[in-house]
Amino acid sequence: MEGMEQPIPPDALLRRMFDRAVAVADPMRSLAAFLPPRPNGRVVVIGAGKASARMAEAVEAEWGSCEGLIITRYGYARPLRGIRVIEAAHPVPDQAGADATAKILDLLAGLSRDDFVLALISGGASALLVAPAGAMTLAEKQAVNAALLASGAPIGQMNLLRKHLSRVKGGQLAAACKARMLVLMISDVPGDDMALIGSGPTVGDASTATEARAILDRWDIAVPDSVRAVLAGPTGVLPPGDPRLSRVDNVICAAPSQSLAAAAELARAAGYAVDLLGDAIEGEAREVARDHAALARATRGPRVILSGGELTVTRRGDGIGGPNAEYALALAVALDGAAGIHAIACDTDGVDGAAEVAGALIGPETLARAAKVGVDPAKALLRNDAHGFFAAMGGQVVTGPTLTNVNDFRAILIED
Repeated sequence: MEGMEQPIPPDALLRRMFDRAVAVADPMRSLAAFLPPRPNGRVVVIGAGKASARMAEAVEAEWGSCEGLIITRYGYARPLRGIRVIEAAHPVPDQAGADATAKILDLLAGLSRDDFVLALISGGASALLVAPAGAMTLAEKQAVNAALLASGAPIGQMNLLRKHLSRVKGGQLAAACKARMLVLMISDVPGDDMALIGSGPTVGDASTATEARAILDRWDIAVPDSVRAVLAGPTGVLPPGDPRLSRVDNVICAAPSQSLAAAAELARAAGYAVDLLGDAIEGEAREVARDHAALARATRGPRVILSGGELTVTRRGDGIGGPNAEYALALAVALDGAAGIHAIACDTDGVDGAAEVAGALIGPETLARAAKVGVDPAKALLRNDAHGFFAAMGGQVVTGPTLTNVNDFRAILIED
């Protein structure tokens, strides 16, 4: 009827929900509430991660020009007044990251107990903060990282191994200086475990080198002798409660749960009930997708099923993919054109896997559209070529750098 508000199309609503999830995690909106008044004396700002430059921008908006150094992903720099930004590679580290990490360590080494450090850590810091332990070379560290990413290992196990092969992770960055330190973090890990965010450069860890070796064996990761040598005995990872961490305060300023709650509010306002599966779902992307497809088929609408966490992909093929796009493709295959079911799966940092694509949207027409343009979803799934599939038939979600990172966002919309 005239004057009545028109319902939002499912794909448009799903995209709005994702955009809202990203927006509430923007450091320019979330960080100021956790920032104290600027301390007296010398203040140094350091950081690493895909959101770290945006976090530094938020700091300077409150504190004014600051001294310091931030490492972020290529394309994620921000215009800062005093803090220097260095861009480096992610997810596999490069020489720029190694050089920038060395500069941060030099900066910290020159501080005293009277100084103050503000550290800004977000997802991506595991690759951007790179200082190989022992006799490991950067090339060897790169090979281990690439093998981990292709193995299908959960993020927690990947980060555990990374800590024991590093001189900055597992609390070691905080131990590199005598100054007081406040650490503000944007969580991108299941359960918001601060020891896992960026591999915990300012947080102690009770894991051991023995556990790290077991991960290599469990996921059949071939490594050079230098890696085995590092893991042969105790590493530099600090245990929780280490006295060197007593002057460090770690605080989470944005988390996946907040983003999912904001998306849920938008869905309810549009007339949908919401089922929240949690923000800590892990597992193989295609397997989780099959489970979620069965759940969606058994759910009556109008309803939205929301979930977060970090899925993984065991690389078997030669395609271009990422966990969110592979989840979306596997979900479309499992739903097989089921009427009234639409979905979105995206990484909130705007990068799914190694592609500059956030993820994908699917609906009842996805497989029919694929058939029209001659792309085979089953073959694409077999080759881990989800991004290639959606590029050919439509459905990609491309955001560019979002300047934040609160992990995967998934929403399944079931119409009435």
